[in-house]
Amino acid sequence: MTAPMERHHSIDAQLRLLAPGKVSEDDKLIEYDALLVDRFLDILQDLHGPHLREFVQECYELSAEYEGDRDAGRLDELGGRLTGLAPADAIVVASSFSHMLNLANLAEEVQIANRRRNKLKRGDFADEASATTESDIEETLKRLVSDLGKSREEVFDALKNQTVDLVFTAHPTQSIRRSLLQKHGRIRNCLRQLYAKDITADDKQELDEALQREIQAAFRTDEIRRTQPTPQDEMRAGMSYFHETIWKGVPKFLRRVDTALKNIGIDERLPYSAPLIQFSSWMGGDRDGNPRVTPEVTRDVCLLARMTAANLHFSQIEELMFELSMWRCNDELRVRAEELHRSSRKAEKHYIEFWKQVPPTEPYRVILGYVRDKLYFTRERARHLLTTGSSDIPAESTFVSVEQFLEPLELCYRSLCDSGDKTVADGSLLDFLRQVSTFGLSLVKLDIRQESERHADALDAITTYLGIGSYRSWPEEKRQEWLLSELRGKRPLFGEDLPMNEEVADVIGTFRVLAELPPDCFGAYVISMATAPSDVLAVELLQRECHVEHPLRVVPLFEKLADLESAPAAVARLFSIDWYMDRIGGKQEVMIGYSDSGKDAGRLSAAWQLYKAQEQLVEVAKQYGVKLTMFHGRGGTVGRGGGPTHLAILSQPPETVHGSLRVTVQGEVIEHSFGEEHLCFRTLQRFTAATLEHGMHPPVSPKPEWRALMDEMAVVATEEYRAMVFKEPRFVEYFRSATPETEYGRMNIGSRPSKRKPGGGIETLRAIPWIFAWTQTRFHLPVWLGFGAAFKHAMQKDIRNIQALREMYNEWPFFRVSLDLLEMVFAKGDPGIAALYDELLVADDLKPLGEQLRSNYEETRKLLVQVAGHKDVLEDDPYLKQRLRLRDPYITILNVCQAYTLKRIRDPSFQVTAQQPLSKEFADENQPASLVKLNAASEYAPGLEDTLILTMKGIAAGLQNTG
Repeated sequence: MTAPMERHHSIDAQLRLLAPGKVSEDDKLIEYDALLVDRFLDILQDLHGPHLREFVQECYELSAEYEGDRDAGRLDELGGRLTGLAPADAIVVASSFSHMLNLANLAEEVQIANRRRNKLKRGDFADEASATTESDIEETLKRLVSDLGKSREEVFDALKNQTVDLVFTAHPTQSIRRSLLQKHGRIRNCLRQLYAKDITADDKQELDEALQREIQAAFRTDEIRRTQPTPQDEMRAGMSYFHETIWKGVPKFLRRVDTALKNIGIDERLPYSAPLIQFSSWMGGDRDGNPRVTPEVTRDVCLLARMTAANLHFSQIEELMFELSMWRCNDELRVRAEELHRSSRKAEKHYIEFWKQVPPTEPYRVILGYVRDKLYFTRERARHLLTTGSSDIPAESTFVSVEQFLEPLELCYRSLCDSGDKTVADGSLLDFLRQVSTFGLSLVKLDIRQESERHADALDAITTYLGIGSYRSWPEEKRQEWLLSELRGKRPLFGEDLPMNEEVADVIGTFRVLAELPPDCFGAYVISMATAPSDVLAVELLQRECHVEHPLRVVPLFEKLADLESAPAAVARLFSIDWYMDRIGGKQEVMIGYSDSGKDAGRLSAAWQLYKAQEQLVEVAKQYGVKLTMFHGRGGTVGRGGGPTHLAILSQPPETVHGSLRVTVQGEVIEHSFGEEHLCFRTLQRFTAATLEHGMHPPVSPKPEWRALMDEMAVVATEEYRAMVFKEPRFVEYFRSATPETEYGRMNIGSRPSKRKPGGGIETLRAIPWIFAWTQTRFHLPVWLGFGAAFKHAMQKDIRNIQALREMYNEWPFFRVSLDLLEMVFAKGDPGIAALYDELLVADDLKPLGEQLRSNYEETRKLLVQVAGHKDVLEDDPYLKQRLRLRDPYITILNVCQAYTLKRIRDPSFQVTAQQPLSKEFADENQPASLVKLNAASEYAPGLEDTLILTMKGIAAGLQNTG
């Protein structure tokens, strides 16, 4: 038994060798990591025996050696070992490395939280460039007042009128199941407590047991989603964050804002009606390219959200009834309490607390009892409507508007203040008022998103039915003229007898749901692929025709490069229509999309075009006296506009945020931002502080010569990008063979198809799988392709441009953020891994294409480091560098495993020498391994599909940004 023990120490040693020494005094990352991996390997040995454990450690060592010397021979050796595994063993090994990566991530999260706590205790923010990644609300307020000379009142006013609206979308990039996310949360807590100062020996023993139990439970949970989620599942997953962190997190955060205001000398609290933070959702409302989001789904998710909201409010109201036991009150409240007492019923047996009639000597409880009854009926009515479609509870016994709900609570607040109990009023009651103001009766506002073409189809059906021609064939002028004459008129356009195909019925059905449900359920109506004023007017007309009493605001979404370029002109044409200007009352929202623009033109040009489009849109809005809100559709990955929030906001052009910001929070980003209480707090703080700072202390505008250089570079970058992606005749073929794109659909990540239209090239592929596939092979092509040519062009044209580029990097936040994110992506990339995929999967006559791209990668990387004035990538961020070093060996093993598994799936003639089964669980020859039976219907050889999916999930977890 000695060998495995020595090995066991070697994995620790290996970890320590790989990672540079401690980065700082409080750096416990390697300790945490080693502890979790040790526990995991012990569990692996208990469950599957020493042979499998030994195999896993040998693989790790080979991979660590590859990380040290980049010798491709080691990858081949690793491949040989992995391919010989018996099917069930292969699944266990892939799953083991996937789990070890998840554990490494948890160790990182605990370490980061730990370091942040230590810094707060020391009160030091200057450490490790935290100014660029962190925005503490108190620090921001102090800086605005003391360093930038703003008056306290100005700051308070700006804060009172500011709104950040976070829009949750179910984009299919969260590849970890919720069952596992919960177990991960518990592992984090155990780890945190194990290293607490005041821990006793018994505590330690129990925590260690708990840690092992949770790691084993996670390892024994099937990581693979066996069925595709429905939009309702996605909505429920999104809702769970409200239950777990956001509901309590919002009042806690607003309290911190009060404290920060007090510390700059403002003796007032933030008014509870100040809309500092708001939440919206696309889950069950976004039907763009997702045929599974039907009108019925939209109705369901709205009612579900109302039921959840009523439930959360209901649980809070009983706590308040306990708290507000005072008898002193003002006359207004006393009179109301007596009225209610006279009219109330005697006893309610279905309540647990306060079920008998409350005596009038406890007036606040009488009032809150009335609120509780109303909430009870509100919840029950929503439940009936959801389950059976109708309810015998009349609408008047429920709350129908937020104002109606706030009124009795405001009465209690005023009365407490009048009776000298303001300190009591500013406790839970204030928190509750803030929750009601933030979440209302609907918890979140649901946006609807639909493609402009679908509205045109619906109008075409109407004009054809009316016998006035085909709307689709009309030019823009004629469309506008007809739409406006109908909008100004009063006549209904169609009745129940309008002939409709399925798609038109779906569009009309959606508008009918908008008319049927309470107006506070909904936010914006977003039109994707919008290009002309008629696209917006079409939605206005359809809302009116379907009797939507409170029409939704209509938001055009501009995504492709050409659409972004013509967006300002399109919006100006819209503002020049009198009818429309009367309708919007001086406010307009415009959405800009990051992912499709990036897929269309490459990252550099897309980012620059988004920057310019925003500047021009703000100019147009100014000319017409309209307040513009920008809605940013950013993804989680850099290729889709992701990156640190604080930096992203501060690098927006001046005057574009202006105290109101809407941002999508997508897929796996929701978990990183709201998965735990402290994360939720930090997210709210970051958005609030950065938005305030951008408005009061805008970033610099680029100098004219910087603009000129950017314009030139963008043209070159787009040319290089498109020459490869769209014009290289065999690029699509290369892409499909060199990455797991064709197999991506099997992951069951989201409810929508991965293509907009079946067949076709890159343009029909959704942006998420396009990026996902390149991330898997660690080549990240969509992020960097184009940058190299642009840098080279600038430097060859004039040698002094290198100075200009460095000046841009050091002084212009937009340029700096673009390059820093690129640098992070290079730190995560490895062309050697991409070469392995090529060698195994790509036809010989296509291999030169891969070689050409890899040399472009290396050249771009060198140029980037030169422009940033660094010696090596991530020179400025030792923490991130260390974290990536620790994760790399695991990811490499999964990459090798994935490349060889793809080879076996695509080429059945590939020769493999099978080994004896290693795991003691599957050693019995006569028993078919139960693991392989989980996916019995797979059309591939046993075990291959599951092994492949596990490697995809593991790599996604290891790189921490999937799609």
